[in-house]
Amino acid sequence: MKKLSGNTSGLKAGQIRRLENLYRRRTPPEYLITSETARELCLLSGEIRRQTGLLIDRQGRIKCVIVGDNRRIVIPDLSEYRTAPGRLNGLRCIHTHLKNEPLSRDDLTDLALLKLDMMAAVTLTKDGEPHEIHIGHILPKSPDGNPYNILPPVKPNLLDIGCIEQIQAIEAELAQAKPAHKAEETGERAILVSVSTDSKDNAADSMDELKELAISGGIEVLETVIQQRSRPDSRFLMGQGKLGELSLLALQKGASMIVFDQELNPSQIRSITDQTEIKVVDRTQLILDIFAQRARTREGKLQVELAQFKYLLPRLVTKNTAMSRLTGGIGGRGPGETKLELNRRLVRDRISRLEKAIEMVIRQRRQQRAKRSKKSLPVISIIGYTNAGKSTLLNTLTKSNVLAEKRLFATLDPSSRRLKFPKETEVIITDTVGFIKNIPKDLLVAFRATLEELNNADLLLHVIDIGNPRFEDQVESVERILSDLNLNKIPMLRIFNKQDLVEKETVENLCRLYDSIPISANNESTLAPLIKKMEHSIESICTKHPET
Repeated sequence: MKKLSGNTSGLKAGQIRRLENLYRRRTPPEYLITSETARELCLLSGEIRRQTGLLIDRQGRIKCVIVGDNRRIVIPDLSEYRTAPGRLNGLRCIHTHLKNEPLSRDDLTDLALLKLDMMAAVTLTKDGEPHEIHIGHILPKSPDGNPYNILPPVKPNLLDIGCIEQIQAIEAELAQAKPAHKAEETGERAILVSVSTDSKDNAADSMDELKELAISGGIEVLETVIQQRSRPDSRFLMGQGKLGELSLLALQKGASMIVFDQELNPSQIRSITDQTEIKVVDRTQLILDIFAQRARTREGKLQVELAQFKYLLPRLVTKNTAMSRLTGGIGGRGPGETKLELNRRLVRDRISRLEKAIEMVIRQRRQQRAKRSKKSLPVISIIGYTNAGKSTLLNTLTKSNVLAEKRLFATLDPSSRRLKFPKETEVIITDTVGFIKNIPKDLLVAFRATLEELNNADLLLHVIDIGNPRFEDQVESVERILSDLNLNKIPMLRIFNKQDLVEKETVENLCRLYDSIPISANNESTLAPLIKKMEHSIESICTKHPET
């Protein structure tokens, strides 16, 4: 953080020296600011006709002098002062108001979003002397819903307000406001946000899925917010004012992150993170994080890491780009290379190495498929929306023990088992990673080694969770992805899973409509019609293509 921030153009050399001399001043811990410093600040502000401010730490040291315009100041980047939930950032801001007015909405928003220790506005007399000082601080449990408290104005000779004691009391209250329990895996607590141009029902359905994703990723969901717009804001997605309200809500709720249902482009991420100190994640990054948690095999880890770096590369900006995973033992190319350029080069190099490693995986898979084809074993691949019951079906059909959990993307690494039909026909049956709507493109590219397995399938089993109220949209999403991957020519059986959750008559009508087979994947007694249909389909395929 620069010691002198803002626009100093038009100022005289003597005025700049007086601003710089403010750094040498110290404030006793119990004082908000000393009367002498407040007077010099006001005299300078009145002389240059611009708002002027100071950022002071808890030791009373002035860390930055800010020069604004006649209406406001702009607080510089405080990323080095980021703190955990329940803590303030250790800086208080004292600035001038040229007119006799209290703390503005901008002042209070900066106080809350930046988690400042305190925000104070000093009004000026006609002579440029300090008149009154308006002070505000964060208030976690406010009866009127505002996350701040504004104190009565104080005179410039009464600045011994027990400043440090008040700040410590606020932090103690913030700590008490934080729930004692944490989320299951990550300790993250999030507010979920959707900025939708779609209908209310579709936006609500998408938000429900985002909530399932967050819970699946070990995130505690505190609140959901849906904003309907005719078109998204190109810079902030939801508008700067609404973003400010959202950040205040996050502060009140003790949230550690905001998760957007939409994918944020690099400029939007930069603009939003410049406006709030709270971690910002979009739907794509959430899915990538879940995949990173689930990957167990070397292949899965390679694919997820490649997708993460491809997502990261265009979003690397100068703020918050510590690359601790990559920089160890790797030097820069020369003294002229900035940290940002170095990070980008490191990411590109890592992407190149990951792509070569995955090409090796693809060659190995092709060799494995060639061996299988020599044995003339037909391949059946289980596909479907995430959490539809694919792994459960594989386990029940083959009496195996593949991980099957009631959460999104429980299966990431594909599993293959042998299955023998009643007529002694033997096949290989494969469980695959679940699909999801708006699946990240980088993830599809990274997982092409896994998805190539589907190209060699003789039959696809499309498992559908009939108990999910959004199953029709899920069917459409899965079959659109199959079409995008040129897999829609492979014979496919639709399977309605979880039939026990739906009325029998409804199941029968839907099965006729979708030409599907009803089952309960965890109940072996319901699978006989499916097994019969699978065997018949494989026999028909083998008859048409004897080489299979």
